[in-house]
Amino acid sequence: MPPAFLTNFARFYNTNFDRRPIPTLIITNGVLNTLADALAQTSTILLHKPTPLDPTPSYDPERTLRFAIYGMALGPLIGKWMRLLERSIPIRAGANGNGLQLAKRVLADQAVMAPFGLALFITSMGIMEGRDSQGIKDKFSDMYFPALIANWKVWPLIQTINFKLMPLQYRVPFQSTCGIAWTLYLSLLNAKDDKNLEPKV
Repeated sequence: MPPAFLTNFARFYNTNFDRRPIPTLIITNGVLNTLADALAQTSTILLHKPTPLDPTPSYDPERTLRFAIYGMALGPLIGKWMRLLERSIPIRAGANGNGLQLAKRVLADQAVMAPFGLALFITSMGIMEGRDSQGIKDKFSDMYFPALIANWKVWPLIQTINFKLMPLQYRVPFQSTCGIAWTLYLSLLNAKDDKNLEPKV
């Protein structure tokens, strides 16, 4: 039996999701993205081995704010996408062919939302970082395909579990919770790319 606080939190979340789905998704995704970048920066600082030419980086709250804004904006979009998949590729309890329907959902998610979401991430981060169009193109060319390939190695399994086991209202939080590690990866990749794009002196 789950602890009482988890039961109470689930009840609180369900009530707010039913009454105010968009604000609930905005807050949930924003908090989880904030946590992911905070973990990424903290781990980088703790694991960094400083040298005279490469001192230990300091925590960048503006970067965390950018990730929070991105997460808040993405939450409702993912929610609408989940509802679209629910309507377009239904999976009914006990129905024949559910395995095929599940595979179709995962394929649609990875063929459409994964490439789009990653492009949106790189573009929005570039804009919030104040890059010009060429800077965004450079970031895109350096980050996009390595991150997309990494996505396809990890997310099909996660989304299979998500679509198969999670009720609709929990799919975005489940994806975002699993996405803490993914956002941590993107955060580190984004920071690494920023460093690579710095002018050499």
